[in-house]
Amino acid sequence: MSDGFVALYIFMLAAIAGHVIISRVPVILHTPLMSGSNFIHGIVLIGAMVVLGHADTTLEKALGFVAVVLGAGNAAGGYVVT
Repeated sequence: MSDGFVALYIFMLAAIAGHVIISRVPVILHTPLMSGSNFIHGIVLIGAMVVLGHADTTLEKALGFVAVVLGAGNAAGGYVVT
């Protein structure tokens, strides 16, 4: 199997598992769940900044910048909501 196919398979499996798990959480517990996901978004943001710092080509820098902007918006928006 190619690496891309394996990565796509893992992504789809994680998406389906995440949907099944989240759909079974009672509504009253969504706020603590969102708080935990905001923590994970912060870790993703730090990872994007590290990748951007190690970027060599213009494409890597552009993708890293987009990742940092989207990650920052996701983390900040999540904290505002909760």
